[in-house]
Amino acid sequence: MFCHLYIQRVKDAQGVPVGTIHRSVHVFSFSGVVVVNTICVAVGAGGKSLVDDLTTKYAEKPWKETFQLVRRCMGRSNPDPKSSKLLSGCLQRLQKALNVSSLSTMVSRLEIIAKQRGLGSHLSPTETACYLTADLFYLEVLLKPDGGVEDVKVALHGEPPLSSALLLQLLRQKKFEDFSAKLCDLSSLYNIPGDNDAKIKVCTALQFMEKDLVTISHLPRSLRENDVYIDTVLNGRVGKIVPSGPGTPMKIQYSISPSDMLLQRHGADIEGLTRDAFVMLGSRGSTHRLQLASLIPSPPQTDALGFPLFSPITEVASESLQACFTLKLKPPLAICSSVIRRMEQTTDVKPEADQQRVPLLQLLMRTTLGEQGFQESWDPGEEANFTVALPGNQVHGYVLSGPAWSGGSWEGALIDTIPFTHPAHVPSLLELLRHQSALNILLASCITGPKHCPGASYDLYCEVLPVSDSSVSVTFFLPGTSSLAVLLVTVMHLCQVRCQLFAPLLVDAAMNDYISRVTTRCMSIPITMRAIYKSLTSPLFSDASGTTTAPGVCTSPHEVNTAASSMVHHSLHPAPDLHAGSSEMESTTGEFLGPTPQNSAQEEEEEEEEEDPAAMYTSPSCYVMSVSSPQEVREVPASPPT
Repeated sequence: MFCHLYIQRVKDAQGVPVGTIHRSVHVFSFSGVVVVNTICVAVGAGGKSLVDDLTTKYAEKPWKETFQLVRRCMGRSNPDPKSSKLLSGCLQRLQKALNVSSLSTMVSRLEIIAKQRGLGSHLSPTETACYLTADLFYLEVLLKPDGGVEDVKVALHGEPPLSSALLLQLLRQKKFEDFSAKLCDLSSLYNIPGDNDAKIKVCTALQFMEKDLVTISHLPRSLRENDVYIDTVLNGRVGKIVPSGPGTPMKIQYSISPSDMLLQRHGADIEGLTRDAFVMLGSRGSTHRLQLASLIPSPPQTDALGFPLFSPITEVASESLQACFTLKLKPPLAICSSVIRRMEQTTDVKPEADQQRVPLLQLLMRTTLGEQGFQESWDPGEEANFTVALPGNQVHGYVLSGPAWSGGSWEGALIDTIPFTHPAHVPSLLELLRHQSALNILLASCITGPKHCPGASYDLYCEVLPVSDSSVSVTFFLPGTSSLAVLLVTVMHLCQVRCQLFAPLLVDAAMNDYISRVTTRCMSIPITMRAIYKSLTSPLFSDASGTTTAPGVCTSPHEVNTAASSMVHHSLHPAPDLHAGSSEMESTTGEFLGPTPQNSAQEEEEEEEEEDPAAMYTSPSCYVMSVSSPQEVREVPASPPT
């Protein structure tokens, strides 16, 4: 129940005040039935009650008329800005309290939602359909005589109306707030400045650009994963495309983490597991030349890498418009400064608003730990310590130095919108997004646990430091010794991570290959360190390495990291070639794929044990590792990555 009190001044024909009316409106809701009770107390100028004079007038008002009066007042705008906020809140509570159980109440609710979202509305002459209208689209809500909803159709400019199952479900379930939010999203798709003619041209450009992206997705390419769906998400030139529908933009699924891959393979709903980019329109202060026709000739011609050959935009129908295309990232992605610069170089479009740059580690901690966990863990001038529990009762400690992660290319921003103007930009942008996603997944794997507790016992205690904008180093003490080792982790691609374990006495390529495969499969630094720990503590390793420690042991993890990083400085690696090969398969979406890779016996065994990525590979039988000084690390025969 809620109550509102109104005081109305009563004047005579000459405008002279003769008294006041104190009106109290009580609204009750019992089992979905709303009861409105109005109590009026009239007081004359001389204190005389006017109730007797008003009783006759209002005594015969039926409840139906009272309901109509309330709904009519709810639809009126209030010219007084001082009380608009109060009345708006009152009207919203009234709307929630009223039970939509008739045709008139459904129409009233739709009209109010349309007004809230800045849309027009009107009822058809036959009162069987309610239309919610905008400049470039309209909704047609087909109604039943009892107020039920038969269908909801969305019609874009120049196109026939198409049924929207999502909007229909929301109205049938009377989830009006969710329906209003979807209507707001639909309006934002076409929130473009200019007259109707300019808006129509921009929408036409979006339609042809989407058509070109679909054409790119159908071009032949080799298959790198056994699962066609996962391969399309991770390796497709334009990811996994979900075409635009009535009221929904085109969606590109471009990344999925290894843990979510396991959920998908075990029958989990893929919705919400992938990182998505929605293809939308964005208004700009400057003009950009946009296509008004397809830029890919029919049939498509490809270059040596398998990419389509585009017609010059000046040779097809195009026009300079005050808009651009955008990739709307969901969820937003923390991107380092070097990758942001490469995106701007790819598209030649810079963001109109300056992006606030903060340490990338700070962004990852905020998104991974939440606001409270971030405030407890982050101090730019101090170290961030985390405890990670692993299977087999292993406990690791990870320390990330705030100052080391707070400068240079490791500054970044949380990006949710990427502008572009040409369909050829999308494959390059997706590769950069995949690269950043892989790096974020690796770093986030170290900061998912609780804060480090002093005096706790750890199987491994590691320091994670940046080396380049694609590489990080992990320094740790070898189990059972006072010697240090350094693991260099370099992200080549979302599906390819290269690891190098630096030790002075022996560098075995087989060990590096083993660690690289484990890391690529699990994309987790703690699980990789668990696999290394398991190999180092195995009896074969103990017999081969002995227990002696060289004199002059280096006691500073950062000192060893500095020596290793001087050998392996590595810049952002270009995207690997994913475009060679011919098609011998076709996915259910029509995308042509190459031959399915054949599994070796080892790979088949990996599939059976994929829940434990560290156990998927047979570790080398024997390794001798010991880091006794920075000078010895520099003598390790290793070539820097190219």
